[in-house]
Amino acid sequence: MADREQAVAGGGSLSESQGQVLDRCLHALRHAKNDSQTLAALLLITRLCPPTQLDKPTMRRILEAVGLNLPARLLVTAAQNPDGSVLPAYELLSLGTALLAALSTDPDMASRPQLLATVPLLLGLLADGSMSGLQNRAGAGPVDRPAGEGPGDQGGDADAPPAAQESSRLDEATAADCFQVLTAVCSVPRGPELLLNRAAVPALCRAVEQNQTLSQQRALPLLGSLLSGKTKEKAWRKHPAELLSLLLRLAKEFCRSSDLTRFQTCARLVPFLPPPGEAPQSEELKEAVSDMWAALRPMLQAKLTPKQIGPVLVLSACLLDLYGWESVGPPKFCCLLVNRACVEVRMGLEEPPGTDLSPELQHTLTGCYRIMEAAMEQACTAGDAAPPHCSSLNALSLQQSRQVLGVLTEAFSSVMFHLQQVDPGRFSDPFVFASFRVLCSWLAEETSCLKEEVTALLPFLVGYARRHLQEAASEQGLSDWMARVSVGEEGGAWTGGEALRYLLPALCHLSAEDAPRKVLLSLDTPLLLVGFLTQTWTSLRQRSGSALSRDPSMETACSALLNFAVTEPESVRKDPCFRTLEAHLSEALPFLVNKPRLLVLAANYCTLGLMIGRLKPPTAGSPDAAQRRFFCAALRLLRGALGSGSDTGPVQVSDGWAEAAELWRLSLQALGGCVRVQPGLVALIRDEGWLRHTLGLLTRTGGPPERHTEEVLEEALCAVVERCLDCRQEVREAMRSGGGGALGRMKSLRKLVAV
Repeated sequence: MADREQAVAGGGSLSESQGQVLDRCLHALRHAKNDSQTLAALLLITRLCPPTQLDKPTMRRILEAVGLNLPARLLVTAAQNPDGSVLPAYELLSLGTALLAALSTDPDMASRPQLLATVPLLLGLLADGSMSGLQNRAGAGPVDRPAGEGPGDQGGDADAPPAAQESSRLDEATAADCFQVLTAVCSVPRGPELLLNRAAVPALCRAVEQNQTLSQQRALPLLGSLLSGKTKEKAWRKHPAELLSLLLRLAKEFCRSSDLTRFQTCARLVPFLPPPGEAPQSEELKEAVSDMWAALRPMLQAKLTPKQIGPVLVLSACLLDLYGWESVGPPKFCCLLVNRACVEVRMGLEEPPGTDLSPELQHTLTGCYRIMEAAMEQACTAGDAAPPHCSSLNALSLQQSRQVLGVLTEAFSSVMFHLQQVDPGRFSDPFVFASFRVLCSWLAEETSCLKEEVTALLPFLVGYARRHLQEAASEQGLSDWMARVSVGEEGGAWTGGEALRYLLPALCHLSAEDAPRKVLLSLDTPLLLVGFLTQTWTSLRQRSGSALSRDPSMETACSALLNFAVTEPESVRKDPCFRTLEAHLSEALPFLVNKPRLLVLAANYCTLGLMIGRLKPPTAGSPDAAQRRFFCAALRLLRGALGSGSDTGPVQVSDGWAEAAELWRLSLQALGGCVRVQPGLVALIRDEGWLRHTLGLLTRTGGPPERHTEEVLEEALCAVVERCLDCRQEVREAMRSGGGGALGRMKSLRKLVAV
């Protein structure tokens, strides 16, 4: 009676007599001694209490009373021992799948091990498309069959009469129940991964290939869900052949379809395209992408409604991600594609403040952003060496190039207008991140246009990057979105530093210009950069071996800080964050000196520390422990950079330092400045062997150093001999005994040592 009162209180529309029957049936279900009693109670419930009269609490009570063991046993019996049951196999399957489908509507039920154990059987049923084939799969995976066998090539079907084969074909109701269970599993946390680990991808691909029951209506959408999230890359790594075959099939159908159908299928194609990093090296795939571009051209050239243009542009963006501009089409069409994307961005974003963008429009604009970014990348590399396959954008005329740059500038102006309206409460909105990211890609290459607008937007850009760096742990929604669209730097988890990573190249450019740099200083940007370096360094130190690879973002952050150190000496002297930075550099550089893979970062750290050190007030004392640790590591690093190709060859920066040669020269200049304000460093220069090594190299080699190398070496040596009489004597003796060499041609140094 208590159960019945609970059902009535829960809002059910059962009559009092029906509630009493339901109470008795639930009691029978809970105390059933065998499956026959359970089935009888269930049958009575369905006859006397129609599902349309059952509310969710009442349905949950029924499902909990039934449990998951019964439907699982029904499926196993149908698969392994149908002759031992009073019911035929198809009835066992029909009842078992129906119960599972009903149970799976409860998310808690859908994630239980008993239900998950039935997934391989359900997948096998859908892949075969016939009930009789299930017996052959009771102990195997859903696709464990010899290659080339069709749904009727195994078991009793081969010799069965046509009527029997037709009757064994999976009916739509049972197939729908199977898909309901799989879809429910896919919807729970880690659901896609659970299905992927149970071979769902090859099974569903086989169902589509064989055109099994409901495969077009249900298997394709389910596969699309599996390929739209974090499991996409893993699925392509595990099952590239099956997914490529499916994609080629869908691409062919897309190209052959009518114009109206083609518009409708654009969105359906997107999930099935491989992620750029996992695209198979297949000529068939390249040809299919070219065919899809050919089918898209007339669509983009036509007059389209907003609902039509969105999916077309999103598909175009995804195809660009795969193979770039190589197979897009002639230059005129490439210009049209960029123009249409930019127009959509302007129309979508130039709405009055406070206007909410629909999810569909946000999805379209995100696709447009990718087209704009691809156009920027192509435009910025057009002057480099020609790629193996010259793209159509490389063949643009001067007028076309100006047109493309013009529409891009207008579109990015609209992006800035939109971001100006964003309040901090929307900082975790994925679309705001997408807008921020595409603007940063433009600012990384182009800071000469819209200078005033860019400078005015700096408070938002820096504030946005700072918020994400500080509050990464609480941004699960943005983390999930990042994983879905694969925009992480290394495919890893969201750390909060991604926003700043995208902004860093722009900060590097802007910190070199007077007006933006003043704004950046007012926003405590150096403090933000120092925080990023220390946080990223902590993560870097936790890696080892092959995982210890260079991080370009750390190097770019150093470049921006170096701009401040060169152009804003007073800020460097007064801002406490530079003391924090010095402490970090003294801790990190000794570790980096012995890591060849991190040589460029080490050179950045060395240069940055020396440039800060030259700004210290003059002192006659010895360096403290932290300074000593840093300068010893810096001298070892600088000493290792200098070499010559032979005993008579010119002095030059070693080949391993080619990328960091300018940093080495700047470090030597800064080293001279450090010696002049801290004469106590001269002892370290002698103790670490830098002076002896440099003099020996300059006296052994006959050829003159490269001009810039000679200048910085002479400047550093002059600073040393000015502060140290012993060093002056050592240089004098080297000049007299070295037979000339490169050292003898340094006129300023010769004058100082009186040779």
